Amino acid sequence: MIGYVTLGTNDLPRAAAFYDALAAHFGVGRMMDFETFIAWGEWGGAPGIAATVPFDGQPATVGNGVMVALEVKTPEDVHAVYATAMAHGATDEGAPGPRGDDGFYAAYFRDPDGNKLNAFCMVRPAGA
Repeated sequence: MIGYVTLGTNDLPRAAAFYDALAAHFGVGRMMDFETFIAWGEWGGAPGIAATVPFDGQPATVGNGVMVALEVKTPEDVHAVYATAMAHGATDEGAPGPRGDDGFYAAYFRDPDGNKLNAFCMVRPAGA
């Protein structure tokens, strides 16, 4: 079971503004806030997300093939999270819409540091 996901950043204040905006869509705020690390979520709640300056002092880099998926309830929520991400410095990796015909609805984007995320929900496929 995933407890939280940590993403590296080279600009914690910029990452903080980005994730503060996304966290608001999930009704959570910062649950830990240190000089080099911030975590968003709710104690005892769903898995959280964190941004950190790498402990080893080396620059943060993006993991190839790594992605964080943020589950929401409706396609409208997917659009709202995507719009918030774009308004706060994200880059597009795939506009909101259905993916395949199995009820998976998602949008893909990269945070200002280049970490890949998506917002998704499951909807009942047509005819099901």
